[in-house]
Amino acid sequence: MNFRMIKYILGWILVFETLFLLIPLITAAVYGESCITAILLSIAVCLAVGGLLILKKPKNTELYSREGFVIVSMSWIVLSIFGALPFFFSGAIPNFIDALFETVSGFTTTGASILSEVESMPKAMLMWRSFTHWVGGMGVLVFIMAFIPLSGGQNIHIMKAESPGPSVSKLVPRVKTTALILYSIYFVLTLTEFVLLLFGGMSVFEALNTALATAGTGGFGIKNDSLGGYSPYIQIVVTVFMVMFAINFSSYYFIISGKLKEAFNKEVRVFLTIVLSAIAIITFNVRGLFDSIGEALRHVSFTVASIISTTGFSTVDFDVWPELSRTIIVLLMLVGGCAGSTGGGIKVTRIIILVKGLAKELEVMIHPKQLKKISVDSKPIEHEVVRSVNSYMVCYVLLFMASAALISIDGHDLITNFTAVSAAVNNIGPGLELVGPTQNFSFFSPISKLVLIFDMLAGRLELFPMLLLFSRATWKK
Repeated sequence: MNFRMIKYILGWILVFETLFLLIPLITAAVYGESCITAILLSIAVCLAVGGLLILKKPKNTELYSREGFVIVSMSWIVLSIFGALPFFFSGAIPNFIDALFETVSGFTTTGASILSEVESMPKAMLMWRSFTHWVGGMGVLVFIMAFIPLSGGQNIHIMKAESPGPSVSKLVPRVKTTALILYSIYFVLTLTEFVLLLFGGMSVFEALNTALATAGTGGFGIKNDSLGGYSPYIQIVVTVFMVMFAINFSSYYFIISGKLKEAFNKEVRVFLTIVLSAIAIITFNVRGLFDSIGEALRHVSFTVASIISTTGFSTVDFDVWPELSRTIIVLLMLVGGCAGSTGGGIKVTRIIILVKGLAKELEVMIHPKQLKKISVDSKPIEHEVVRSVNSYMVCYVLLFMASAALISIDGHDLITNFTAVSAAVNNIGPGLELVGPTQNFSFFSPISKLVLIFDMLAGRLELFPMLLLFSRATWKK
């Protein structure tokens, strides 16, 4: 284990966090807010600790799979702890566990909040909440890798540990170039949404916050009613972009490269089919709750896009919808977006592999001597990928069960506990009942909040990096 290199990269994480904190610092300066002192103090702490950690670059800079997992998990923990300082120092969130919950929810693009009222918060704090979504959406280390050279191309281990999905492939031979391509696409899509929201009458502050939160599929709103009070145009624009950000970013690269067949692959087609099917069924189910079919279609489309992309914005309280609609919403929470997107959840590609694996096993039971390999888009799926998906699902179920059991000690109802864990592990934000779209997570005990914090981090990092921190084999020299 290359501990010195791990320490060195954690130092760079804090140095970059000081740069990230310039965004709320500028916001506080523009609006003349007193929280600027708290932000400056947070920057000083991050810079001091980070500077000490990068003071001496290790001679051995090689990284392997084990270091990659540890670096990623530790980086997100460190980033979140120091990222909570502005909330804590400013008094916007005076309880540190609550501040940490809000920050982890931001960086993991979950959007679950302990705040019952956000409109009275300083604009700088609201901007920091939204910006954490944008930073965490594509992955903190994916961004930093574009600027920090690591020897021998070993940074692919970091990219594999942080990127969402069962497998990671480089778009181009160099990992650094791949990271730059992905973030360029990410930035352009964010900017496009920002401009379209300005055309819809949003202020620069509102449009920027909304675009950042949508891009990271996070869902922190700057209004108490989320996006319910905005115009149909705004809601439609956000709906479209929530779906776009839940699609594998490699698809946009393939579209630019003229490879349309690769862009609209099996995963993208299944994802869009799920979205359209859910919209059709729920719209029919809730049509009597709205003044017109058009209004029902708009709100249902927004809700489906918000839930399956794991963004978590809301325009209506879907917790009062009929049971069929609520059940579909819970199922969409579990499915999530595509691999390689900013969305959370199990991921559509895993669902496809699991279904194909089941079909294969059924055929083998009928024809035991038959040799058949799982394939997607006419490409065989390697056994290692299938094994990884199966292992992921086992870990997912066990973590889900353990977390639900732990937070149930607080004594809340089953639906609240189940959907709270689902919202955390799948990085969604709202659940049902006490954690519905009009509620928040403040009522949970400190222990339950820590459990949900772990779930949010584990869900964002695909479980394994966080779980490996508790493995003795990880730390052996």
